Amino acid sequence: MEVLMPRFSRRSLSKLNTCDVRIISVMQEVVKHFDCTILEGSRTEERQKELIAEGKSKTMKSKHLSSPSLAIDCVPYPVDWDDRERITYFAGFVMGIAKAKGIDLRWGGDWDQDTEVKDNGFDDLVHFELV
Repeated sequence: MEVLMPRFSRRSLSKLNTCDVRIISVMQEVVKHFDCTILEGSRTEERQKELIAEGKSKTMKSKHLSSPSLAIDCVPYPVDWDDRERITYFAGFVMGIAKAKGIDLRWGGDWDQDTEVKDNGFDDLVHFELV
């Protein structure tokens, strides 16, 4: 019996392809080992304003506004917004892959990059950005 590796859907790939090549490289390796879905790569100023209004973002200086995007929002699949532990585990996996590739990422669950995940004023657990 052949075991199929996870892979991105067309929708996820279209969002991933709006990102910087370093982010693409990390996520292409991540999906080989951990099924996930891309929520957002590059976004418009209008979309950013919507996310701020919804309380899902705090700044108009988001790295998602770059072209290519210097940030990505990605979550393990199937998506369970109530499973903070799994999302955090996934983030550690993403960060490990990035580190192994020599790519400096920051995760929205540890903005100050001190490895303490309970000292954030604002958690964005699906957010990863180039430093």
